[in-house]
Amino acid sequence: MNIKKISLLSAFFLIFSSGLFAQQITRFGVVDTAKVYQAYFRNSAPVRNYESKKSEFQREITKRTEEIQKLKQQKADLLSSGNESAALKLDSDIIKRTDALTEYTSAKNIELESMKNNLQNSDSFYRKLYSVLERVAENEGYSMILSLQQNNAILWYSSSVDVTDKVISELGL
Repeated sequence: MNIKKISLLSAFFLIFSSGLFAQQITRFGVVDTAKVYQAYFRNSAPVRNYESKKSEFQREITKRTEEIQKLKQQKADLLSSGNESAALKLDSDIIKRTDALTEYTSAKNIELESMKNNLQNSDSFYRKLYSVLERVAENEGYSMILSLQQNNAILWYSSSVDVTDKVISELGL
């Protein structure tokens, strides 16, 4: 091969490779934060407490519902035997118990929702999550990490993809 071809080939390679290195490739990652949250808290004491309360409340609701069903059956038996005054008395008890069950269920659902929100909004969890996201993103070469659950939610991004100052400059501001 002559020197001219080698020089031309070297120059072409140099121009081509410098173009590749000058061009920044932006990589995006996606995180299923619900799955991370579930895995992180699966064995934690607060989650076990939440699950325990949830089971306890469900047992109580089931117990009260069964009691109401038994009373309804007794009422039907009394009506079929012609004892309307006793059936009317039971009906009053059924209504009172049904209302109490509705109030209990509503109050316990609010309590459980509050516990769940406290778990999901744990500051220590999110500080740890963002720290890990940053480390994984930087180690794996990601410029941005998006949330799978929330549209357009950026959980982490590299300052290298922030063009705010360039836009302000171009606007002449």
